[in-house]
Amino acid sequence: MAAYVIEKLEEVTIDIATPEGRLEHRDLMSPYVWTEGQHVRLLVRVVPDPLGPTDPTGVIWCGDSEDGLFFTMRDTPSIVPGPDEVDAGGCEDPTVIMGDKGDYLIFYTGVDARRSQGSMLVAQGPDLTSLVKKRVMLTAPEGEGNIKEATLAKGADGRYRLFYEYARDNASRIGMAVGPGLEGPWEVIEDPFTIREDGWDNWHLSTGPIAQIEGQDPVMFYNGATADARWRIGWASFDANFTRVTGRGIEPILMPPPAKDRSATDIAFAASCLVEGEDILLYYSLEDRILRRATVKRYSQ
Repeated sequence: MAAYVIEKLEEVTIDIATPEGRLEHRDLMSPYVWTEGQHVRLLVRVVPDPLGPTDPTGVIWCGDSEDGLFFTMRDTPSIVPGPDEVDAGGCEDPTVIMGDKGDYLIFYTGVDARRSQGSMLVAQGPDLTSLVKKRVMLTAPEGEGNIKEATLAKGADGRYRLFYEYARDNASRIGMAVGPGLEGPWEVIEDPFTIREDGWDNWHLSTGPIAQIEGQDPVMFYNGATADARWRIGWASFDANFTRVTGRGIEPILMPPPAKDRSATDIAFAASCLVEGEDILLYYSLEDRILRRATVKRYSQ
């Protein structure tokens, strides 16, 4: 079985010295990072700190970088809550797919006005600050809730897999749907894997980014937690069509360091990755407020 090992940890920062310091005193989560030519782009969920009773649970902002570590933010956000009720409570968890015509297809979580339900929505446009909300892509069936954290991958059969987090029985799980194209229609199928009762991921599971490297099984760096929501990052690999799990790490590959503030949340949460040669650059958040990047290497055993 393969092993995935953290080789390096780095800080990811954004430029907040912009007009009126608009991103000061904000928490940063769900960093989705991708490359376009020589540039590195970022979409990130931005949340006020502290979060007030009427504040949105997220606004999605865009940034640009030369090195993938320091990002200069755009002057206006990419996706804001409302006016429809389905995302009036907040916009979270962006995932970026480049369309066939060079436009952007952004999967994101819309939190409703009552902050009681999350649905998966799509925004589209030629520019990251000129996006148009298209439609609700996926909603929870009866007895489940909070469809969020989209991860997309293409199987060897040419069909797309949409992985997502959902809620059931007071716990998070990873679900999967299959579709002929990026906009579906999506058919929900059996969950790709579940919790391990004797493991660090014995209560909650959430999707993470997938690295697809030629000659290797695709691997997801997923998020798992205990009942008290101590989130860690692990990995699971799949066959070429995501029909079965071919490997899964026994222990997490990444745990948060001791927090300086005792009130901070005990969370490390993976959101996106880049592949550079044999390195996987994993972008994640700590404590639901700060951004980091880990260099991951794969070793064959």
